Amino acid sequence: MMSQMPQQAAPSKCPNCAEPVESGDLFCGACGYDLSVVPAPPQDHPTLTMTAPAAPGDGVDWPAPEPAAAGGTPPPVQAPADLPGTDSGGRPLHPQEPAAAGVRFDRPAEPEEYPLQAPDPRVTADAGAPEETAQVCVACRAGRVDDDGYCENCGHAQPRERDHQERESGPVAAVSDRGLRHHRNEDAFAVGHTALPDGSPAVLAVVCDGVSSATRPDEASAAASQAAGDALLAALPLGTHPQTAMHEAIVAASQAVNALADEPDPAQEHGHQNAPACTIVGAVVTSGLLVVGWVGDSRAYWVPDDRSAPPARLTEDDSWAAQMVAAGLMNEAEAYADERAHAITGWLGADAYELEPHTASFKPDRPGAVVVCTDGLWNYAETAEEMGEVVPPDAAARPLHSARVLVGHALDGGGHDNVTVAVLPFPAPPQGAGSA
Repeated sequence: MMSQMPQQAAPSKCPNCAEPVESGDLFCGACGYDLSVVPAPPQDHPTLTMTAPAAPGDGVDWPAPEPAAAGGTPPPVQAPADLPGTDSGGRPLHPQEPAAAGVRFDRPAEPEEYPLQAPDPRVTADAGAPEETAQVCVACRAGRVDDDGYCENCGHAQPRERDHQERESGPVAAVSDRGLRHHRNEDAFAVGHTALPDGSPAVLAVVCDGVSSATRPDEASAAASQAAGDALLAALPLGTHPQTAMHEAIVAASQAVNALADEPDPAQEHGHQNAPACTIVGAVVTSGLLVVGWVGDSRAYWVPDDRSAPPARLTEDDSWAAQMVAAGLMNEAEAYADERAHAITGWLGADAYELEPHTASFKPDRPGAVVVCTDGLWNYAETAEEMGEVVPPDAAARPLHSARVLVGHALDGGGHDNVTVAVLPFPAPPQGAGSA
């Protein structure tokens, strides 16, 4: 049985009027709202096809996902938010209402602009980085940059490594940017490609978004993405079913973030420290199967090459807004316009409720691209249709170019948050393919 999140008698605030309520209250003292109407999270469902159930033998002939080790939680699967389908027995899916759960409010108040800061000394260069060479100042283009990250000529602080990152791994690519309002980039990603035991290709991407109200969110996202990416690259070549591998990767990411709680931040030695926390979303693409997994409100979208076919959102947010929509208390436009919309109800971190990863599998019947992103992008292209309009037509063939275009779309829209985007082609192309 899948473990369930512990239930609370009532949320900390009334969902109707936002007035504070006590943990034992059944009704709001201010407006009389029934606090029991926000029920339990949706049950997960097995693999879905994106049009009709796939015929036996389509794509990779995977066995059923392996159950988790004894005493563990089996890999759950979740229905996509915008995509109708059937479960593995051919039965139609029936949406269920979400539960009251812990809520974490991200996005603390921040000034409109931040000065450019010196590199964070805790951030180390990638193991595969080229040999160190003299860095030239980005401001005066003449002075050398010292070890502290400042120009010896004009004194200008240089961008930190994580302010803007781009990476390709075979046919998958990702781009991450600090945005225009945040003082640092609290997003992180991992991309990779490998071969399955039968020699067929598999590509993967993991994107994490640090929770700004927590301590060291940038470290949480970096630890989670690295741990999840490493776990997938280790499991897939051994023949582990991608859905099982995704579940195990999210568990590994959670453990990596939990471990950070044992390393207090010296900068906040005398203040209250929330445990480091982040969201996670990942995707694995093979020659015939698409698997996504997530905790939190980072998302995955499907955009077919044939734009006459509809795109789809493949994940359901763990957020206040999603709970209000599922409970029928608001429509989607109202919920996401509310200032509480981005309060997340699921995250990775030592102070999170019991971990409950979501996973889902699909067998698309046509080629296309998978977009994996933080809310720094989807805030500017929220629906599947909006995302389909901004994804370049050649996204599957040029994933790095497409990721750059999507990050640019978010920056052009205001860049109010860090933005990270990974683009994966479906089906996974043969080894050696890459962006044009």
